[in-house]
Amino acid sequence: MSTPALTTLSQDEIAFKEAVAGFFKDAVGPLVSKMDHEQKLDPDMIKSLFEMGLMGIEIPESYGGAGGSFFLACLVVEEAAAVDPSVAVLIDVQNTLVLNAIKKWGSEPQKSKYLPRLAKDMVGAYALSESGSGSDAFALRCKAERRGEDWILTGNKLWITSANEAGLFIVFANTDFEKGHRGITAFLVDRDSAGFTVGKKEDKLGIRASSTCELVLDGVRVPAANVLGPVGKGYKVAIETLNEGRIGIGAQMVGLARGALAAGVKYAQTREQFGKPIMHFQAIQHQLAQAAVEVEAAKLMVYNAARLKDAGKPFLKEAAMAKLFSSQVAGRVASTMVDIHGGNGFTTEYPAEKFFRDSKIGAIYEGTSNMQLSTIAKMLGAG
Repeated sequence: MSTPALTTLSQDEIAFKEAVAGFFKDAVGPLVSKMDHEQKLDPDMIKSLFEMGLMGIEIPESYGGAGGSFFLACLVVEEAAAVDPSVAVLIDVQNTLVLNAIKKWGSEPQKSKYLPRLAKDMVGAYALSESGSGSDAFALRCKAERRGEDWILTGNKLWITSANEAGLFIVFANTDFEKGHRGITAFLVDRDSAGFTVGKKEDKLGIRASSTCELVLDGVRVPAANVLGPVGKGYKVAIETLNEGRIGIGAQMVGLARGALAAGVKYAQTREQFGKPIMHFQAIQHQLAQAAVEVEAAKLMVYNAARLKDAGKPFLKEAAMAKLFSSQVAGRVASTMVDIHGGNGFTTEYPAEKFFRDSKIGAIYEGTSNMQLSTIAKMLGAG
């Protein structure tokens, strides 16, 4: 008997995917333009995400979560991005980064304290990047000093997704700069900690409703009980979590490309030129067909990487490939759909321009395209 493809969806997964797609279309769709214009996620919408169980998909039921798989989380991210990539990244960071890090590296007291809240009403954020440490993530300068039973964190973080909404931050700081990356440690930092401030919110090209902010840590006291994983092993927490998170970004880009393509098809079916819908012109048909092929290929790559992760099999190369290719596809497809909309594609009246703006970040965050190419090359034996 042949082995089912890793990309095959079960009937339960199909039903789940359709249900969440309906939710995003009905509950999020009407809010997209307003949230993008105001550069802020609707608080009631975020509350609905928690009520639907979409912010704690992989949290075990014993902690109040949905007890789902990583693959299911990726399906949710995909469906959210087909409507609004800003909402998708909120769900993505929560599930593929924050929850996965705590599930894998957290102590039982940490899990008991934070997982129920993260499932119910608390947004989490992942604070690794700094002004001088982007692709070179371990060049971070945020400092952690031991003071008795506590740690004192001092420094700044930049480009932190969901910072405005988050109540919990996984902050990476160096406890011993002489040890280089082996001094990096992960800390669970509560938003209301003294000396902790969410600073400037970036005014961005795309995913504008998603908050991206600076964090200021001015002598923040963190109890030793809030060290996530062993001291000095923060680099492993970061690497292993980001490897998984890249699959989530791939899912976001697939959803975005699907949403852009759907908008292009709808427009081509209704826009008339020379006495007939432009969908009847072969040039338009071929552009849409090519886009559909690329979206399907990207989707299968993302699904494969997610299935491998859930199966406990090696997935690093597949995750890098999925993230790289899906972000490329999202950029190409979104750009093509602007072209198909013509002048209307350059206005905010139609969704094409927003998908186009939102697509660019896929090639940047959670590992740039160049970093993905380097990872793939290494896996091929290049160094």
